[in-house]
Amino acid sequence: MASGEDSLIARYFRPIATDVGAFNLDDDAAIIAPSGEDIVVTTDAIVEGVHFLADDPPDTIARKALRVNLSDLAAKGATCAGFVLTLALRNVDEAWLTAFARGLGEDAKHYGCPLLGGDTVSTPGPLMVSITAFGRVPVGKMVHRSGAKVGDRVMVTGTIGDATLGLAVLKGKLATDDAAAREMLVSRYRIPQPRNAAAMAVRAHASSAMDVSDGLAGDLTKLCAASGVSAAIDAPSIPKSDAAAGLLARGAVGVEALISGGDDYEILCTVADASADAFASEVRRAGVAVSAIGTVIAGNHPPQFLDKQGREIRLSRLSYSHF
Repeated sequence: MASGEDSLIARYFRPIATDVGAFNLDDDAAIIAPSGEDIVVTTDAIVEGVHFLADDPPDTIARKALRVNLSDLAAKGATCAGFVLTLALRNVDEAWLTAFARGLGEDAKHYGCPLLGGDTVSTPGPLMVSITAFGRVPVGKMVHRSGAKVGDRVMVTGTIGDATLGLAVLKGKLATDDAAAREMLVSRYRIPQPRNAAAMAVRAHASSAMDVSDGLAGDLTKLCAASGVSAAIDAPSIPKSDAAAGLLARGAVGVEALISGGDDYEILCTVADASADAFASEVRRAGVAVSAIGTVIAGNHPPQFLDKQGREIRLSRLSYSHF
């Protein structure tokens, strides 16, 4: 007789575990078939009350859980190979699980990243979703944080700051009369847009890269520290959505909120000056916006963010921190 956990897995997750290496979720492990490439492994957990709100739609929770991991793979120049899921639930809510599995399955298909297996457990605490994702790169070609060189351009995809503004809107800490802007900002918080379409360009041209998860300022500081360099960033060049730019212009938010808030899940990378135009062209042909925001410079001090007059912007914090 099947256990409650087995029945839950069979009903909600077996239909989306379509890869042959998942063995129909009937075994204790899965297989990623070798193909002469390096396997890139990344893992991220999202926790209720920390990474998503209790009343967020379940399909968006599933998408966020997968996409934050896909964002890491993109920043390493990796193509998707599959993922495993751990789901900690307080109870079995059929409507919630149906929507969660639907969102997860749609994203797994869209990004070509199949479910390979995982675990479901009960918890008396907050709901938690943990995903470990696997990607492939040619041997020795994963892009590290540690390769930035003096003179490289600092580049970032998409726009920065929308997700943290969306969270502020949901928590009632930020108001906007523009319904479309509100919807966009909330969507950016709930459903990241991983830039996997740009992974090949990152692999071909970036000297270093990581995804922006804890805030542009803090994550650039980590990248520079790993590379033994610093950076000078032209703050007005940091790409902003129309909604974020409007809020900034009227003083509803400051630059620090945008660059230290986190949850952007954009690619931050450095590219040799001679390759920057080719990189930007390839990324844009892949349908992803990209902007040059500064230059890698010598030094072991944190990156400098400069205003339009060239004055350094003093930041009271660099990023979101769990502890």
